[in-house]
Amino acid sequence: MGKLFGTDGIRGEANRYPMDAAMAFAIGQAVTYALKKEHHPTRVVIGKDTRISGYMLESALESGVTSMGGEPYLVGVLPTPGIAFMTESMRADAGMVISASHNPYQDNGIKIFSGSGFKLSDAQEEKIEQLIFNGKLPDMVPPPRGMGRAYRLHDAPGRYIVFLKNSFPRKLSLEGMKIAVDAANGATYRVAPDALAELGADLTVIHDSPDGLNINHDCGSQYTADLSRAVVENGCAIGLAFDGDGDRLIAVDEKGREVTGDQILIICAKLMKDEGRLANDLLVSTVMSNLGLSIACRRYGLRHHASKVGDRYVLEDMQRLGAVLGGENSGHMIFLEHHSTGDGILTALQLLEAMLKMGKPLSELAQFMDVYPQRLVNVDVKHKPDIITVPAIMEAIGEVEAALSDGGRVLVRYSGTQSMCRVMVEGPTEEITQHYCTHIATVVKASIG
Repeated sequence: MGKLFGTDGIRGEANRYPMDAAMAFAIGQAVTYALKKEHHPTRVVIGKDTRISGYMLESALESGVTSMGGEPYLVGVLPTPGIAFMTESMRADAGMVISASHNPYQDNGIKIFSGSGFKLSDAQEEKIEQLIFNGKLPDMVPPPRGMGRAYRLHDAPGRYIVFLKNSFPRKLSLEGMKIAVDAANGATYRVAPDALAELGADLTVIHDSPDGLNINHDCGSQYTADLSRAVVENGCAIGLAFDGDGDRLIAVDEKGREVTGDQILIICAKLMKDEGRLANDLLVSTVMSNLGLSIACRRYGLRHHASKVGDRYVLEDMQRLGAVLGGENSGHMIFLEHHSTGDGILTALQLLEAMLKMGKPLSELAQFMDVYPQRLVNVDVKHKPDIITVPAIMEAIGEVEAALSDGGRVLVRYSGTQSMCRVMVEGPTEEITQHYCTHIATVVKASIG
């Protein structure tokens, strides 16, 4: 049997297996069958980002759901967390997001939420894969009178905006605050400006003209140069950069300097601890977080746990350990007080709340943690053997770790969604960090590239 699900749903190049119409049709059927209830048709919320391939995959998913007797509710372009919200709010049985997040337009993916708004469990994903690959789906379809019908929800963006505004304290206002927004030509291009404007913000919005091909292209959370320029030129207090599906946030301070996910996490964690809202005084991040985050946690009396990379593992550890705040340095953050999944716009509102309550500019709040110089090199690989079984790589890692001692760290891991090995090194200076990272990446390339 093949393996479809990675760490963040199913992903691949659009119009090619597994991101083709035939597979999307089968996924629609399998999800409908696997999650159906006894007394009503399986209700599935389907949304997408702005990629041109979203039309094809949306139609195929809709067809798969209806052919199996389910009822798809089409919400059109909406951020991933908006689709999770709609799924839970409508008491639907599942939500499906057509998006490849921060990847370029030619990729696409399908993420699936359960009726509670959380991502599916491993067992549920395995059941869906079995249904797809055992060849029996065509025999499971109901007779013609048992087929489903589709509905289009035109009010989904407005309902999601109300949810977002309710996460922001009513006693606070963004009235007159100058904010720059980079919508990455993606799923937030309408709802992010609308939500912030309704709270009173004075907005400068860039990269909000999607054409199906320009999503994430030199913009958004991975490319903040344009946003930094917009912040400085317009005298903004903050810049907010989202990714293609709107579940990430990277900020830019009033001086045009990037503020990472780790820095946003510590700012929000400190405020929540001061207000008694940080359950167990615990912050969950991943092993990819900057060394400065764990040091800052000790400084402010916070407990810190590092999970495996991937928002699903962050969430699992948050639930297991009783945490309400967790996230990744890439800008994917989960505020369980408010939502079941990472939400870039909601995170932006939590950060703005911290700025207003603490009465300090973002550049000052960003200094809550010292950011150690970090270098990340992605190495394309032909195969993915366990790192510990490759002597040359382990030797290179050992040499660098011994040289850095307590002044840095090394992390070498495979991407969960691509044929790639990520080499990350933190060290005392930019030069030393770059040197060691390049050394290990060269060995990885020679060994398995």
